[in-house]
Amino acid sequence: MNPRRVVVTGMGTVNPLGHDVESTWQALLAGKSGISPTTNFDAHTFPTQFSGEVKGYDFAQHVPNPDRHVHAGRHCRFALGAAVQAWKQSGLYDYADLDRTRLGIYLGSGEGSIDFDNFTGTIVDSWRDGKVDTRRWAEYAFKRMELYREVEQESNMVVAHLAAEFGVRGPAFNVLTACAASTQAIGEAAFQVRRGDADVILTGGAHSMIHPYGVTGFIRLTALSSRNDDIPTSSRPFDQTRDGFVVGEGSSILVIETLEHARKRGAKVLGEIIGYGSSADAFRVTDQDHDGAGAAASMRAALEDAGVKPSNIDYISAHGTGTKQNDQIETLAVKSVFGDWAYKVPISSVKGMLGHLIAAAGATELITCILAIRDQVVPPTINLHHPDPDCDLDYVPNAPRKVPVRTCMSNSFGFGGQNNTLILVGDRDAGQ
Repeated sequence: MNPRRVVVTGMGTVNPLGHDVESTWQALLAGKSGISPTTNFDAHTFPTQFSGEVKGYDFAQHVPNPDRHVHAGRHCRFALGAAVQAWKQSGLYDYADLDRTRLGIYLGSGEGSIDFDNFTGTIVDSWRDGKVDTRRWAEYAFKRMELYREVEQESNMVVAHLAAEFGVRGPAFNVLTACAASTQAIGEAAFQVRRGDADVILTGGAHSMIHPYGVTGFIRLTALSSRNDDIPTSSRPFDQTRDGFVVGEGSSILVIETLEHARKRGAKVLGEIIGYGSSADAFRVTDQDHDGAGAAASMRAALEDAGVKPSNIDYISAHGTGTKQNDQIETLAVKSVFGDWAYKVPISSVKGMLGHLIAAAGATELITCILAIRDQVVPPTINLHHPDPDCDLDYVPNAPRKVPVRTCMSNSFGFGGQNNTLILVGDRDAGQ
């Protein structure tokens, strides 16, 4: 028995470039930077004082039932807005026959931001003789700390809010594998639909780490750009002058379902997920194996799952963070898998414009693949003016390119050695 075909029928996004899919896509094609000075907290004393923030987002204007989610964390509010967009586009709001026991959720969402000011204030006031006095901690913490803010730190809270909003009664999962999370979630969700665990799944990712703890951690890892004197061009994937990634925030959500279910209700197919591959590096917590073997294994597994050859891939959405090691290793891995075709297939990274949305990055980048197929144009890698000699592939520098696009590969590689790859095609049955 052939596995059930998995199609995308809805998509939504909230990110530093836009609060919906179309505005985001136009900003990407225009090469616009969504990176600006950080305002989520006072970062003027930090080595990195900028980020890819979502600005001007009015949650209540995007969600039908905002009062139901009054305690939702920042990343969760982004996810709700993105999910409502995807749900509307899919036509499910108007589909009365949806069996919600066959409706699932599979997200790659991160932890929410903590009640930082009250947390640090409680530590200061509880500090005695070089350590925290637990009695004083209890005295201050239970008065100051906001209950729901602490609950919203749990990474599965986004799943909980979406389940409540859409009446989900089927399988509900969350995975947090760092920068690879939402790609993994989409891939695993597609497997669930294939094998019959659900007919429809809301999938994607959400994250917001632009708070003192999150930024401090990345700075200590020396992972972030510190180009405070040239913020709009601070993210430079594949450029020889790159000095790290730029942390961003946001959410992207897709509705995936069986082709049969989509046809039954007359839904428009936006694309079809035909391949998913995953691997581990078994190397270091923060680094990929320098020979690119883990990334290559993920790509090969996705190609095998899809039943396509490297030469069938028309566009690669690169992980392309703008760190020296990641960009070089991804280049090496692409060459290993694609051979001569590596020099012919266009590849680009949108992180120069969006920043790195961490758990939400992969889902956002998969949406750009769907749009590339729709419009037959691939987005650019901006700020690529001094190519790294070790990154010598076609990275579509600085301007979008009109090319025939039917089949796309999207890569996501995360801390912990997580490698995940998706392969997507356009509507294979269009015109039939």
